[in-house]
Amino acid sequence: MPHLPQFKSYLKIIGIPYLIENTNIPINSSVVETILKNNYIFNNISLALKPQVIKILPKLDMVIVWLYIWDVQSSSKAKDLINRCFNIGSYIITIQDANMNLKVSQCKNC
Repeated sequence: MPHLPQFKSYLKIIGIPYLIENTNIPINSSVVETILKNNYIFNNISLALKPQVIKILPKLDMVIVWLYIWDVQSSSKAKDLINRCFNIGSYIITIQDANMNLKVSQCKNC
């Protein structure tokens, strides 16, 4: 059966707390995958890779989650998600567009 070619789209999710609410357990990629599977806005979305969870700053209690999703060439699935919000407990989470960065990551202190 023919199907459209698939491309990767890159998204970031901001506003996620570092610790799961009412626990001392840090958010990891497995927890994020479970959250996404249980949210209706991700019903037709397939992850290309595991979500990457990165703590923003050591003193800040928030993380950024980088998502790599399978999409079509027009990026219609990513466009449907960009600027959408959803809740995790009492937190409002926002999905933003992200560009693939081919540069080597460097610490902000360097």
